[in-house]
Amino acid sequence: MQATTHTMPHAGVHEAHHEEQGFWRKYIFSTDHKVIGIQYGLTALVFLLFGFFLMMMMRWQIAHPGQPIPLVGWLLERVLGDVAAKGVMSPDLYNSFGAMHGTIMVFLAIVPLAFGAFGNYVVPLQIGAPDMAFPRVNMASYQAYVLGGIIMFVSFFIPGGAAQAGWTSYSPLATSIPTDGQTFWLVGMIFLITSSLLGAVNFIATIIQLRAPGMTWMRLPFFVWAQFVTGFLLLLAFPPLEAAGIMQLMDKVAGTSFFLPTGLAVGGELANISGGGSPLLWQHLFWFLGHPEVYVLILPAMGIVCEVIANNTRKPIWGYKSLVYSALCIGFLSFIVWAHHMYLTGMGTKVATFFQTTTMIISIPSVIILTCFFISLWGGSIRFNTPMLFCLAFLPMFGIGGLTGLPLGFAASDLHLHDTYYVIAHFHYVVAPGTIFALFAGIYYWFPKMTGRMMNEFWGRVHFWGSLIFMNVVFQPMFAQGMSGMIRRMADGGANYATATLQKQGVEVIGGLSDKMMNLHTMILWGAVFLALVQIPFIINVFWSIKHGKKVTSDNPWNATTLEWQTPTPPPHGNFAHAPTVHRGPYEYSVPGHSSDFIPQNETDKGSRQH
Repeated sequence: MQATTHTMPHAGVHEAHHEEQGFWRKYIFSTDHKVIGIQYGLTALVFLLFGFFLMMMMRWQIAHPGQPIPLVGWLLERVLGDVAAKGVMSPDLYNSFGAMHGTIMVFLAIVPLAFGAFGNYVVPLQIGAPDMAFPRVNMASYQAYVLGGIIMFVSFFIPGGAAQAGWTSYSPLATSIPTDGQTFWLVGMIFLITSSLLGAVNFIATIIQLRAPGMTWMRLPFFVWAQFVTGFLLLLAFPPLEAAGIMQLMDKVAGTSFFLPTGLAVGGELANISGGGSPLLWQHLFWFLGHPEVYVLILPAMGIVCEVIANNTRKPIWGYKSLVYSALCIGFLSFIVWAHHMYLTGMGTKVATFFQTTTMIISIPSVIILTCFFISLWGGSIRFNTPMLFCLAFLPMFGIGGLTGLPLGFAASDLHLHDTYYVIAHFHYVVAPGTIFALFAGIYYWFPKMTGRMMNEFWGRVHFWGSLIFMNVVFQPMFAQGMSGMIRRMADGGANYATATLQKQGVEVIGGLSDKMMNLHTMILWGAVFLALVQIPFIINVFWSIKHGKKVTSDNPWNATTLEWQTPTPPPHGNFAHAPTVHRGPYEYSVPGHSSDFIPQNETDKGSRQH
């Protein structure tokens, strides 16, 4: 707090110095948290679009195996060569696209958007800070992220193509594939992990040290709490994966055997390795990050949902302290559930029972958070604007994702569902109509603060309803496919398996999947096509509204209570014209006895009575 008080009087000096900087220093190599937040946001949205295109091509291959990809097949052949001969996706290319789709969506799109973009832009404003605690570390974090992304992208164009061992990069498969794609993947991941660690340290230090006077812990907006817990998840869970990535890189290029077992056979011949390593060690190190990573995705999303629901119901969020304690519980428990991804590795029943138990327990705080949001809607004077629509859809969509995860937490049912389309459906309900819907809500909600203009409401609603319908068309059928036994990661969608037959006592018995289940692939493909089409209004809306959107008539167009709406629009370098002092909690809406239905956090009791 002392740092804030000391730096705020010099905001005008910083502002004057900042205006003298050239384009490159101001917008490309900026240390201003707001510029870095926008850089993170735009870069992450580009990767989100790229990862979506990879998925579209994979869905075509699954629905129509062996047929040329329309529109872009010729381009794939020209750019990538034999793996896309005559515009047809080969199994190797399918594996590459599958591995890179998962990697790009998680590590290059959603985490940077949820944590890097919204966290960077909003958190210092909400706590009343002039900037992040370490502005240059912040810039270095974004640069490491971009470098990691470039390395991942370039790997598509090297001989042999990008990584093919899935987004989990399991050993010994990842080390046995004779191309360099996996090497690029590992180097890229090391840069991305370093970026997240730098950001995590910065967020934790900023939230602890730079809160405005009066901003006690229980006056923090829930969005800040969510980012605070997320920072600790990244700080504690990513180092084991970074160490594992370096060790797997050594296995790949330096002849070590950290994860390579004795007696490993590749192509029918014993591999020329020293052996003695453990493939299971890689799985433990990966999933020790991989499961907290799920909460790295969802916690910032929950923070956004909380802000939007409180603002658009015009009443205090129900159970604020329950939300905070639940987020802290999730942060702690997320480190002791990772092996529910590993029931098929032959772990003992006692160990499996422990991880089953912790997995069931961690669902409780998630349900508490969802319940607080649902109860907050009760009796509210709800404004059904675009951000609120996305948040309202988030609640049942995330609920479906969470509830369908429970059978995967039990070893007995997971043995049957593991590696089927059921797992894909469960995870994507959490991340796509769950997290991504919340991120869309955040873009529509904070866009006027960033630009001084509103996004078009009509096209926002078109984007919302189209996304809601076609997200479900894409992912809902996968539950049925998974429960019927359809295995994931098959380049032909299981077509060969589906046509397998068996002679049993002279009668031909179908040994694979029914035509009904196989035909769902075509429905999913068309759902994905229309889902892509309804993103076009969003993309146009963003760029059109920057110049031509309706201008906001005040710095607080949503009539919100939190500090980011008490700054000029858009906020200048240094953020606040005067150092704010906080006098109340974050969600004082519709307080009895006051003429207006909101009281900003920095308004004194005297000021609110006059108001």
